[in-house]
Amino acid sequence: MLRTVTATRYVLPLREGGSLPGLMEADDLGTWVVKFSGAGQGRKVLVAEVVVGELARRLGLPVPELVLVEVDPVLGRAEPDEEVQDLLRASPGLNLGTDFLPGSLGFDPVGHAVDADLASRVLWLDALVGNVDRSWRNPNLLLWHRALWLIDHGASLVFHHDWVRSASAAEKPYGADDHVLAAQATERVAAAEALVPLVTRELLEQVVSLVPDVWLDDEPGFEGADAVRAAYVDHLLRRVAARGTWQP
Repeated sequence: MLRTVTATRYVLPLREGGSLPGLMEADDLGTWVVKFSGAGQGRKVLVAEVVVGELARRLGLPVPELVLVEVDPVLGRAEPDEEVQDLLRASPGLNLGTDFLPGSLGFDPVGHAVDADLASRVLWLDALVGNVDRSWRNPNLLLWHRALWLIDHGASLVFHHDWVRSASAAEKPYGADDHVLAAQATERVAAAEALVPLVTRELLEQVVSLVPDVWLDDEPGFEGADAVRAAYVDHLLRRVAARGTWQP
């Protein structure tokens, strides 16, 4: 299970992207970049963050720690920004936090080199989960203590926005030309051979079990959270089986 912490202070908004994440302090004395369940993009962004982030971690890729953040809307009363107040009021209970990496730098594809094996594994994962948000314009990669870290996977798993048509997405090709690591990912065949055997039903079930019921319970067309989890597992297994149609 993901750790659960309780937010103690809202520090400041991070005005990047459309979800208005915020920097928050918590009772574990940590500082977390929090994405809120009440943001306009909805809870599916949080589901994608957990599924893809924790899948990446289990495949040996560097992802900052993820935690569940319990938010009391009363924290917003002292905020002068009405947009922040509204967001906190709309997000009681469990939200998602990513470990804040102080002093980290945004990845620059011109100035920073990445090991070919690591670049190839990141590209393969992004192709598997359909991550459309790792371009040179918006890499969603950080450098911290000279190491690469993967962040922001909410734009992945696009198929879960339309479960009725999700079956066809299992074979959907992945456009790697715009991927920020495409030029450095020169070990693609070796990366695929290493990662494919690891993406098992057991592994995927472990990953989706980390998603809280409250983010899944009212999904239309499903009889509860466990049925939704099973659908994620089945879809990703179908995509692995169809990898000849999408592997970059």
